[in-house]
Amino acid sequence: MANLGVAIVRQYQRGVVFRFGKLRNVRDPGIRFMIPLADRMWKVTLRTVTMPIPSQQVITRDNVSIGVAAVAYFRRVDPVKSIVEIEDVSSAVSQIAQTTVRNVVGRSLLDQVLTDTETLNIQIKDILDGLTQQWGVYVLLVELKDIELPAGMQRAMARQAEAEREKRAKIIAAEGEALSANRLAEAADVISDHPIALQLRNLQILAEIAAEKNSTIVFPAQFLESVRALTRFVEGEAGRGAASAPELRTRREPVGSSSSVPV
Repeated sequence: MANLGVAIVRQYQRGVVFRFGKLRNVRDPGIRFMIPLADRMWKVTLRTVTMPIPSQQVITRDNVSIGVAAVAYFRRVDPVKSIVEIEDVSSAVSQIAQTTVRNVVGRSLLDQVLTDTETLNIQIKDILDGLTQQWGVYVLLVELKDIELPAGMQRAMARQAEAEREKRAKIIAAEGEALSANRLAEAADVISDHPIALQLRNLQILAEIAAEKNSTIVFPAQFLESVRALTRFVEGEAGRGAASAPELRTRREPVGSSSSVPV
């Protein structure tokens, strides 16, 4: 129908009209009439295009070979430039996107690629947007979606992560021991001032152990206390006996002197 002078431009399209090979104008959506055989229309879609960037091998700045795949979103904002300035805009964007991804990732360290992908995405997007403006294309977004690491690097990173977790576990355990030691020292000071607290603690432990009712408990605390009490009693009695012996001898001496008869 375009050769007959009638064309339908959809809502998401723009029609670029050439008359005898020379740019005439841009037609908006709707039914558009042209001069038959003189005018020729190229329809340009303005919808956002999702373009996958295939995986490619990239050597990072720290000499690690990785595979990087990405995806780019762009749309044509200038129908005239997208036709006049370049032959195949989709192929051009694809090729320049692959080159830009390879260059940006190659200038970065592996850790930055793995942990700071948002910054890399912004850098790639800005570079692509600056290059494609002359083609009437606006790059909305670029995302690194797949990063393939060598098997050896994956094992090394796994060991590193495991060592890091063990390090944190040991630090946490040491901090717990330090806090526990401080609390035990404070408890020991309280128990030393109040000896009955130790006995109460022993009874509490007995109650916790006896809750299961599946064991026989021998608790020698009372026996030891009884031995200590008996030892103190014996020592006290021995001390009082040693003190009373001189007094008894003193009382007996006057009786012997009174019974003597002078000659």
